[in-house]
Amino acid sequence: MKSPVSFGALRTFVEVGRQGSIKRAAEALNVTPGAVSQQVKALEARFGVQLLERGNREVKLSAHGLRLFGKVASGFEQIDAAVQLFEDRRPGPRSLVVSTTPSFAACWLTPRLGRFAAQHPEIEIRIETSVQLADMTGGLVDVAIRHGSGNYPGLDAAKLFTPQFVAVASPSLLLTGPLTDPADCLRYPLLQDRDRADWPTWLEAHGVKPVRNATKGLSYADDALLIQGVIAGQGLAIVRDIYATRALDAGSIMLAIDAPVPTPAGYFVVVHPDRMTMPKIAAFRRWIMREAGVA
Repeated sequence: MKSPVSFGALRTFVEVGRQGSIKRAAEALNVTPGAVSQQVKALEARFGVQLLERGNREVKLSAHGLRLFGKVASGFEQIDAAVQLFEDRRPGPRSLVVSTTPSFAACWLTPRLGRFAAQHPEIEIRIETSVQLADMTGGLVDVAIRHGSGNYPGLDAAKLFTPQFVAVASPSLLLTGPLTDPADCLRYPLLQDRDRADWPTWLEAHGVKPVRNATKGLSYADDALLIQGVIAGQGLAIVRDIYATRALDAGSIMLAIDAPVPTPAGYFVVVHPDRMTMPKIAAFRRWIMREAGVA
């Protein structure tokens, strides 16, 4: 069984094909022209064909060379693009990558980030959103803010707060004012979370037996979208109070009834313990804990 073809030799050959010159290929690869020639000759010996037509200063791909180049060059372009993607995402000394959920970013974090930027103009913040906990081991994410139990093995998790479920509505939908009985919510269109579980949870907490229409209605993937649906007058919704604060303060939504229910999970700022002392991470962690009222 033949040994695998040298990846490095193929890479060198492709660069010669791109540059049309052994000297320029050597400069691009940061090696000597002699090393480039040896790699190409090794490939020619392996395949038993001539890959280059050599002149005094320039080289051209032979017919066999053109055929090989056409097969492998695109593969190296994909590899280069993938490597560059991760290089671009890797935080630099002055950048701070924060990963969190879309709702938390839109409703709680983004409105406050101006204060952090004013205090730390030397730190460039980049917010990335996902519904899953980001990988904290590869160095691509500095800080994660997550909703859960706080049990993140191998990571440091500091609790920020535990939100409450509140029922909200558009003032245009409740013209006579807030409701007085949780069961009265069932007389209105109900907007649903992704899993259609929040209304049954809230109703059961108030001793109201859920009925079929408790899980009917438009469903939205996150609280930020639910609040927009409420503002548009589409119906009542159960959302976390920390997400509703700005819209409540602005008067674009109102409490449908003053009957909050504690949620079973909290929000945590999560950091890899090996990186907690990095100035940019320590600064952000202190800042967000102050914003949450726990430091």
